[in-house]
Amino acid sequence: MHADSPLTIVEREGATPDLPGVPDLLRRIYGNRGITSAAELERSLAGLEDPAPMRDIDTAAQRIARAVREGQHILFVGDFDADGATSVALGVSVLQAFGAERVDFVVPNRFEFGYGLSPEIVRVALAREPDLLITVDNGVSSIEGVELANAGGVDVIVTDHHLPGARLPPAHAIVNPNVPGCGFPSKAIAGVGVIYCVLSRVRRVLGEAGWFAGNGREEPNLAQWLDLVALGTVADVVPLDRNNRTLVHQGLVRMRKGRCRHGIQALAEVSGRSLPGLRASDLGFQIGPRLNAAGRLKDMSLGIRCLLADSLAEARQHAAALDELNRTRRELQREMVAEAELIVAEQGRKTQERYGVSVFDPDWHQGIVGIVAGRLRERINRPVVAFAPAGGAEPEALRGSARSVPELHIRDALDALAARHPGLLVKFGGHAMAAGLSIRRVHYEHFAKAFDRIVQDRLPPAALEARIETDGELSSSEITLQNAVHLADGGPWGQAFPEPSFHGEFEIVNQRVVGETHLKLVLRSGARLVDAIAFNQPPLPGAARLHAVYRLDINDYGGAQTVQLRLEHVRQRD
Repeated sequence: MHADSPLTIVEREGATPDLPGVPDLLRRIYGNRGITSAAELERSLAGLEDPAPMRDIDTAAQRIARAVREGQHILFVGDFDADGATSVALGVSVLQAFGAERVDFVVPNRFEFGYGLSPEIVRVALAREPDLLITVDNGVSSIEGVELANAGGVDVIVTDHHLPGARLPPAHAIVNPNVPGCGFPSKAIAGVGVIYCVLSRVRRVLGEAGWFAGNGREEPNLAQWLDLVALGTVADVVPLDRNNRTLVHQGLVRMRKGRCRHGIQALAEVSGRSLPGLRASDLGFQIGPRLNAAGRLKDMSLGIRCLLADSLAEARQHAAALDELNRTRRELQREMVAEAELIVAEQGRKTQERYGVSVFDPDWHQGIVGIVAGRLRERINRPVVAFAPAGGAEPEALRGSARSVPELHIRDALDALAARHPGLLVKFGGHAMAAGLSIRRVHYEHFAKAFDRIVQDRLPPAALEARIETDGELSSSEITLQNAVHLADGGPWGQAFPEPSFHGEFEIVNQRVVGETHLKLVLRSGARLVDAIAFNQPPLPGAARLHAVYRLDINDYGGAQTVQLRLEHVRQRD
């Protein structure tokens, strides 16, 4: 954010819990996130939720176990994002470790087949003559696709976490914590977490049947695959409830020790990240986007092959290709975000009066519109839908990606819009903060007006006021390397469990531009001097003081660790 940007700060509030042995600052942070007891901070595997209450999980496990024992052809059908890629890699590699002889995957190309288990992707799958289809991170809305698979004599097991519609597909089993009748308490679990739970039950079924002992196999420890679960969970930006924090923490522990897929190590390398210092934010902002680049611009099969690579050399080849795709993605993103901001600027007051904003350009790339919607949402603090031409077999269709503000459940809003305007949405699905949809191109203006109205009906005016939440101010004595280490170790931080941030006023001692677009500063807080970095921040000429929202960070450049402020929002003071 530029120095002259408006900055409305709201301090998080919460009662400081009694947590023996936890540093004072960290106790304050936890209290601001609603933590009341040490049990809520449990991160051991023993604290994971029991998957038994998941609806249909035992039916699914029995069917998959039978396919393994009988040597049936098992085909995974994934989604084209990082959650889908890690889910497929997890399913294929774990079942192979169980002894499955014929297990493979197919991922729909978003430009040809669209999302989920569509009839088009089922036809592709049926040509490979599977005995069992397992969807991961998709399928709960794929009624026609499941019906087509059933007609072809193939059982379908749906594993998903997206919110279901009024009607469920006629699958052999549907494992999804968000379907009616599912008693699993962690409704926020990602798709990769769902298939992880299913595979844990498959292992139990096979073990009780004597499968591993009878075939001279050691029963695999599924904790070996938690690196994939952690990556998919963070990259999908699901809320980090206690169960998800445990999955991410355990996966990160294994990555930091070098006990991870060759593909994850290779992706960390091309991202400039070392495994020993890996954080959840690195998964979300460095490794995840490189994996996602395949699904956005080409084919997620490349990302899956990277995660399934048998050697580091092979993984590095795939990671290099993914890194190149990510560079292309960033360039497209810069162009499209700039164009979207221009559209909003040209609309001027018209945009300010809207509650829900839609943008479209006929030259936009459909794989990037989700990023465009997210960036625009951050700037104007309103729910945004960005559209691009669907192309391919749908020349008259537009595919959109929606991003919302915390006060509006975007998938529910689209559901209400579809009920109010039958036929306007061709299809849609998603979560509270993000969703995907398709409309006919001729209906764009109709949709834009209808979307604005439905958001206005559901969103209070106060929600449109831009604000930044922080954990308050730090005294100069609290800005220490020790506290930075405590905060780094206190996570994992992420969606709905945000990384700690603070605000305060500082004297500018020195400033210089580094890396062409970043501002490196030395700031004074009381009698203490502290280094700071502000990414993509112009210099502050003539400024003697600044007010900033920042994070307490660790700078390990040159091998020595020092405390550093990572400035996220800056406003200069005279």
